[in-house]
Amino acid sequence: MVSIRDVAKHAGVAISTVSKVLNNYPNVSEETKKKVNASIKELNFIPNTIASALSSKQSGRVALLMNLNTQTQAIDEIGMQYLFGAINQAREMGLDVITVFHSMIRDKTPEEMEQYFRSQSISGIIIYGMSKDDIQLHKLIRAQLFKIVVVDAPFVNDTTSSVWVDQRKAQIDVAKKTIQENNCKRVLYITGKKNGYVTEERLKGMKELAEKEGLTLLVRNGDFSEYQARKITFQYAKNKDIVVCASDLMAIGAMKALTEMDIFRPVCGFDGITLMGYVGKQMNTVRQNFSNISKEAVRELARLMNGGTGQSVILPHEIVRLKYEDIIR
Repeated sequence: MVSIRDVAKHAGVAISTVSKVLNNYPNVSEETKKKVNASIKELNFIPNTIASALSSKQSGRVALLMNLNTQTQAIDEIGMQYLFGAINQAREMGLDVITVFHSMIRDKTPEEMEQYFRSQSISGIIIYGMSKDDIQLHKLIRAQLFKIVVVDAPFVNDTTSSVWVDQRKAQIDVAKKTIQENNCKRVLYITGKKNGYVTEERLKGMKELAEKEGLTLLVRNGDFSEYQARKITFQYAKNKDIVVCASDLMAIGAMKALTEMDIFRPVCGFDGITLMGYVGKQMNTVRQNFSNISKEAVRELARLMNGGTGQSVILPHEIVRLKYEDIIR
């Protein structure tokens, strides 16, 4: 069996340097990392932590790859619900879980990601919040080196499943309900992040609804930011009948702007976060059960790890009006 000493000799570095590369120490040059990783790949070296896990058949360690919302000072409730659901489901199924954040691997190549996850004895990965810009993650998925479940992105292959709600239909449902309740025709639609998969699907739904119902649609990008939605509402809402937002945080920003402008326009959101109950005005929103979505992602990953093939899993959503009394019970 190839040892860490063999890798060090092949790469022409010290054993401690190989260890630092395997454990992702920050004070190692890119040139050294490439040299060591090339030797690891050429020699087919398996770190001791992985070798022992393989020999004892303990292949149940899962990485939760989280992408927290940095566009607001409010706590990322969605991310916390995802974590809560995944950790509880993993505990029930006897799976070991670690949490990794996108910022920790953002600058890594797929090869470096593979070494990082293998050094942590990872058998499966659940990816949250991936966008079209995450090219290296796309490559990792296509390489099919790990069993992977992607939450809120349409990736499916032999080793990868996707889990999410029907974003397009959910956007149609909440916007249509609010528009019909208020007899609206001129719509300001505030989208989420550019190059985001949920943003793309929700925008498709909104455009489909506008065409079917003969609506005038103005689309502006709010980047899932309460602040940006507030600015957009100040600028455009006066000449519109309704403000449809692709997230609850943006709906809150829009409603606050309308209040300051002293005009009424119906507003609807998307997600069903707790903060919606504190706004003071009832707004329609799409309630996603993020904890249950995450639980389903863990169950789906376990199925893949037990030999299943990838599939698309679509979970239900509901249209609600969150009230203060609902969230304090």
